Amino acid sequence: MGESTSCGPDCACGAPAREVLAGERIALPLLRSTGGEDRDRRGRHEIVQARIPAGSFLMGDSSGDENRGDGETPRHRVELEGFEIDATTVTNADFARFVDATGYRTEAETFGFSAVFHLAVTAPDADIMGPAAGTPWWYGVRGADWAHPGGSASDLDGLDDHPVVHVSWNDALAYCDWAGRRLPTEAEWEYAARGGIDGAKYPWGDEEPDDGGWRTNIWQGSFPRENTLDDGWLTTAPVRAFAANGYGLHQPVGNVWEWCADWFDPRAYEHAAVVDPRGPSHGTARLLRGGSYLCHISYCNRYRNSARSSNTPDSSMGNAGFRTVSLRTENA
Repeated sequence: MGESTSCGPDCACGAPAREVLAGERIALPLLRSTGGEDRDRRGRHEIVQARIPAGSFLMGDSSGDENRGDGETPRHRVELEGFEIDATTVTNADFARFVDATGYRTEAETFGFSAVFHLAVTAPDADIMGPAAGTPWWYGVRGADWAHPGGSASDLDGLDDHPVVHVSWNDALAYCDWAGRRLPTEAEWEYAARGGIDGAKYPWGDEEPDDGGWRTNIWQGSFPRENTLDDGWLTTAPVRAFAANGYGLHQPVGNVWEWCADWFDPRAYEHAAVVDPRGPSHGTARLLRGGSYLCHISYCNRYRNSARSSNTPDSSMGNAGFRTVSLRTENA
């Protein structure tokens, strides 16, 4: 794949915060709770579970490819109880069951727009709010939401088994509340993503993603104008399009960024707890892990086990989704 270039803290394939797309500060909508009166409709979380054994691992970058400002170091040992995590990210079909059961409206729908990569826009010109400052390949698009990932002229035809996108951290939390689940902590996410290979760069080991055939969905070609589609996908791929890691997780890196429970702090590892770390007690942005279909070694090499990113809890974009964790932990 060639050699990576230096990538600073603003170098990411994640979308800008919602306020950047809007060009102004925007009022937060009132989120519709799925608790209380809706608990009798708590529903069918049908994703196969990967059982993660209790154990310890070295968390953080071991490859030397860390991105400045992301806080991937210092490496530190973490101990976790066993848990169950979704083998795949939540799909469009999974999220549709939630919406059908509760009538929930995502923040993209409430605000009326979301972030769409410029080559994925499927919308009238009047819906395009314009490129984001600093990352002009991202457009604010009116009418873009989980059911219309490219904009108002798009739909989910043929995408039932693709990851749901245009969901904010708050939206993911609402799904968890309905399903009786939770978001993984950052430590749980990385432990599960490593698949039992401690210290490896990727979920499958240290081989590059294109070594012997593509192992995950990232960008090929010249970012952000030309994608040669060597791995078969311009945007999202089906959640089981690539082989699972040693713990049974499909595509923890590449495809879509995944929301985690923690607040983001680039210095969090300097004072992290050893046992079951939960991250900072407060912050302004929530953690995203795993990279996406827009990551490329020449620009954003965040398709690694240790890579970190973040965005505000109300932001949504066409390359971020989530997977969930069981509320029960095990000592196995």
